[in-house]
Order: sequence, then structure tokens, then C-alpha cells
Amino acid sequence: MRTSLISSIFVLALLSSACTPTVQLAMPNEPININLNVKIEHEIYIKVDKELDNLFDESSGLF
Repeated sequence: MRTSLISSIFVLALLSSACTPTVQLAMPNEPININLNVKIEHEIYIKVDKELDNLFDESSGLF
């Protein structure tokens, strides 16, 4: 009876230690690359605004 109690405690201790979570932190092998492809088209809008200003100018005779 005593040996079965000791063996059952040993088995329970072994099973409970197998379920403990582990956390590991590791450095990546390659550097982190952030690729930013940004396309700025502000020049096109400024050209259109200037053309509209010239079109609706007071000396154009439209109004």
C-alpha cells in the first residue's frame, strides 16, 4: 500500500511538471525590414489648379 502511494505521488508529480508552460525569448536571425512604398502625386493636382485659375481668370472673357 505504501509503495503504491509513493508511486502514485511520483506519477502525479511527473505529470504536473510536464504541463508547465515555458516562455522563450530569442533574437531573430535576420533584421526586421519595413518596406514603405509611398507615391506622392501632389504636383499633378497643383498643375490642374493653376490651369483652372488661368481658365477662369477675369481677362479670359468667360464670365
